[in-house]
Amino acid sequence: QVQLVESGGGLVQAGGSLRLSCAASGRTYTTYAVAWFRQAPGKEREFVAAIRWSDSNPVYTDSAKGRFTISRDNAKSTVYLQMNNLKPEDTAVYYCNADITTRLHVYGTPGTYWGQGTQVTVSS
Repeated sequence: QVQLVESGGGLVQAGGSLRLSCAASGRTYTTYAVAWFRQAPGKEREFVAAIRWSDSNPVYTDSAKGRFTISRDNAKSTVYLQMNNLKPEDTAVYYCNADITTRLHVYGTPGTYWGQGTQVTVSS
């Protein structure tokens, strides 16, 4: 089993920044990649970015490119999402997800493990 705990969400004005953290524990060595997803009210959960534990190789959805940066600290088993130039449409609950296969990183397909989510609210 792998446990994921997100933190760092909050309320920010448009144009501001936030850094989300996802702390992994348990059998993290079984996971291949970690990703961030988000779910806005009334919308489906969507892929934002993913990173491999082994060699990073970050991937992003188009809306995140140029504004968001995913990174990892293997020593701390923690993945970060630095979000800059935030927009009201970025408002959502942000979830951390981990997968034991390559599907998460290659296709953005959610893996087995989810965190509880952290709320990000961007005011205009």
